[in-house]
Amino acid sequence: MRLHITLEDELVRELDRRVGRRGRSSFIAAAARRALDEERRWELIEGSLGAIADSGHAWDQDAASWVREQRRADAERVG
Repeated sequence: MRLHITLEDELVRELDRRVGRRGRSSFIAAAARRALDEERRWELIEGSLGAIADSGHAWDQDAASWVREQRRADAERVG
């Protein structure tokens, strides 16, 4: 699909220095994909905020002990 966009002259010059005139489209497409992926990740992160309660967990009293118990149980399962 063709798309018409406007960019600042200095941005186009730097783009050309880095990827050449023939590399513009693929570079911009890759940059747009990365930016959209990042936006989706942030939406997921922000959407999950508050999904886990602040209290009522097995680790609330002593997180370090809870982690050690989990590791010990894993080692016993594997060992």
